[in-house]
Amino acid sequence: MKKIVLAYSGGLDTSIILKWLQENYKAEIIAYTSDIGQVMNKKKIIKNAKRLGVKKIIIENLKNTFVKEYVFPMIRAHAVYEGVYLLGTSIARPLIAKRQIAIAKKFKAFAVSHGATGKGNDQVRFELGYAFFGGKKIKVIAPWREWKLQSRTDLINYAKKNNIPIPKDKKGAPPFSIDDNIFHTSTEGKVLENPKNSAPEFIFQRTVSPEKAPNRKTKIKITFRNSDPVSINGKKLSPEKLLQKLNFLAGKNGIGRVDLVENRFIGIKSRGVYETPGGTILYIAHRAMESVTLDKKTVHMKERIMPEYAELVYNGYWFSKRRIKLQKIVDKKRSKVSGDIVLNLYKGNVTIVSRRTKNKAYSMKKVSFEENKSFNKSKVEKFIKYHSKQLYKS
Repeated sequence: MKKIVLAYSGGLDTSIILKWLQENYKAEIIAYTSDIGQVMNKKKIIKNAKRLGVKKIIIENLKNTFVKEYVFPMIRAHAVYEGVYLLGTSIARPLIAKRQIAIAKKFKAFAVSHGATGKGNDQVRFELGYAFFGGKKIKVIAPWREWKLQSRTDLINYAKKNNIPIPKDKKGAPPFSIDDNIFHTSTEGKVLENPKNSAPEFIFQRTVSPEKAPNRKTKIKITFRNSDPVSINGKKLSPEKLLQKLNFLAGKNGIGRVDLVENRFIGIKSRGVYETPGGTILYIAHRAMESVTLDKKTVHMKERIMPEYAELVYNGYWFSKRRIKLQKIVDKKRSKVSGDIVLNLYKGNVTIVSRRTKNKAYSMKKVSFEENKSFNKSKVEKFIKYHSKQLYKS
């Protein structure tokens, strides 16, 4: 019997997709779940899949891989899409797609499938990953672009007809669309669809409101080695554990909330509320670390390529030659980026307290206001005259 590997969450939508694939493709479904730190109930996933007749259920723990090989490289690039979005959903899809294709090849499946809707970015991100690793040998099935189910009501009626459990909060009005992993949580839909509406407090899952955060600041020290964070307050942690710790510290201090209207790759504007608590701290801390360890030319080069890098990640081009080329530029002098950053966390804010490094890029002698001989001030006059002439050049 032919096989299909489905990216399966165990929820209503992917359970409906699973049943639909069985009916329309007469295939054996392999239910695949990547554990990248999302809120998940493994027993529920297995139970729901077995109820639908699935014999092969694969749940992979990829949290450490995800943080080390996907999140950290992106942090090193300071990738921010449209000025505010730290790309939490975008960065997760390439890894899932890569593993889906690997499993499809292992079990000789003829196709892979995902639950991304026809209006979103994720369908592109998944399928670019499928194309990169699967080529034309493995078929891609996108149910939301194929089936005749047009609305939430259609989906619920289909679920009832096929005895698929319907969570109470999914009856009636459509639920919020939530995506989460160890790096972030995004919430879209319902009241958020109208940008004039404020986000209700109950939708936030990882962060307290800044107003309710502690009245005392939290001081932390992050140590970087070779441009990646390796310890918090002197305690060495794995990438996964380090990000989890920062998520906790940031979350309780109301750090990492973003409410944005973004331009999707496919041309639609969408409004979402994102929480990236630990990622926000890492982004700020890493920039601070580079400020005292990298030269001006390198820092400014990174600033110029960052928007392109961020857009490539957003659009699903993680495995592209262009993104990999930019990553090499980003990482060219990463060996110099080592030291400690001390920060205060307080009511939604991250404040730099101290930067400590053995790197000599920052010169106390040159910058001091005290008279010294380490900086040739006579050259400054020539420097200014040269640039004065440049004002008249087009």
